[in-house]
Amino acid sequence: MIDAKRLKILTESAKYDVSCSSSGSSRANRGGVGNGHAAGICHSFTPDGRCISLLKILLSNRCAYNCLYCPNRADADVPRASAEPEELCELVMSFYRRNYIEGLFLSSAVERSPDYTMERMTDVVIRLRKVYNFNGYIHLKGIPHADRRLISRAARYVDRMSYNIELPSEKSLRLLAPQKSKESVLLPMKQLFEEKREDAAAKKHTVLPAGQTTQMIIGASPETDSQILRLSEAMYRRFSLKRVYYSAYVPVVRHASLPDKCAGLLREHRLYQADWLMRFYGFSAEEIAPAGENLPEAYDPKCAWALRNMHLFPVEVNTAPLELLLRVPGIGTMGAYRILKARRFAALDFADLAKMRVVLKRAKHFITCGGKFCGAGSDAAVRTLLALESREEKYEQLSLFSLPELAESARTGQL
Repeated sequence: MIDAKRLKILTESAKYDVSCSSSGSSRANRGGVGNGHAAGICHSFTPDGRCISLLKILLSNRCAYNCLYCPNRADADVPRASAEPEELCELVMSFYRRNYIEGLFLSSAVERSPDYTMERMTDVVIRLRKVYNFNGYIHLKGIPHADRRLISRAARYVDRMSYNIELPSEKSLRLLAPQKSKESVLLPMKQLFEEKREDAAAKKHTVLPAGQTTQMIIGASPETDSQILRLSEAMYRRFSLKRVYYSAYVPVVRHASLPDKCAGLLREHRLYQADWLMRFYGFSAEEIAPAGENLPEAYDPKCAWALRNMHLFPVEVNTAPLELLLRVPGIGTMGAYRILKARRFAALDFADLAKMRVVLKRAKHFITCGGKFCGAGSDAAVRTLLALESREEKYEQLSLFSLPELAESARTGQL
């Protein structure tokens, strides 16, 4: 069993990866221990202090790579530790039987070589599935440059894999993570996408039932939000990713090539809002952030788009198509569908919209109800009111515990 000292080192070293927040796995329980079903994994703190259920740990933090932003880089003076595959399996099962966890997020520094590390990580998940009959949720962090056969083998035993692209451009990777390349991340993602598609065509559904995710560090390199969102859009389209996670840069290590200050948490917050618009509201990256630009701080991305396109507003809620309703600030996806359903039976007014949880203090500037308009009288006034509202926003660095709240905000029309 892993001793307390090594356990502390390996769990604390894993805390910087935020791309492990949700499962959505359809893996069935085949008579063993645990269940990775989508409804069986909780990833948030409850108000009374009860916590989530993933053991988040590294197999090793002894890294052969020297990524400048990483606290575990090869030349960093930090405590080092490794665990044996059997030790980790025993730890997972011990924690599970004590009801501490429901699943595992396993990552690792590149110890010795990518293949050596990936083989040991694959050994862990195969032992858990075959020897310990563990059917709980497993998320495995892939190792860049590892052999394709190891990647393929691991994908058949885990629910989700993530290859973190880390930095948005090849130039920044060469400068800050010289042993990595964009190709070393994108090729495994493409491989896993193709294997999952072939698996689904054969109706087997054994390869990555919870799909893939990735993560980008924001603010460690000079790329604009426009570049970042275009990269995310391309990965969603090419690899059917479940999520792209954005992590504001925090200077946990110092280097001349790195910024001295934290990246703004507001910027991270805006990128998550923009990402949500791309995935659920039909926006393109070009619409949200024109080429070469950053997202404005004064307004959320949906308001910013609306202010650039005031010629499209106001829209009449009783006749506007779904696609346009979804672009009205303050009307979320659920609100838009409620409007479509309700207006079949009667004309809607502002009181009806309030009952549907439409955010009228925002939406009223962009809509009419039965021809009635209640918004500000000019574009300048709308901009001022929305900017004042934006200052009241609360934002913080997103963690795996805060994503359900972000989802709830979108569902209830806060975007």
